[in-house]
Amino acid sequence: MSNPNLHQLVEQAQNLLSKIATHPDYKQLLEAGYQPDLNIADAQTALSYLQWELERNQQPSL
Repeated sequence: MSNPNLHQLVEQAQNLLSKIATHPDYKQLLEAGYQPDLNIADAQTALSYLQWELERNQQPSL
């Protein structure tokens, strides 16, 4: 069994986080006072940093 492409996994995770952030049940939790230490935006930022690092490592050195 081969490992999926990491870029694809990061994109899929970003997509899922966006869906979670706009889901009515998640919005309802926030309205009810749900305040996690880390939130969806924090997870999206972490994935963005990972994506930037992956892209940086794929660029050929000059």
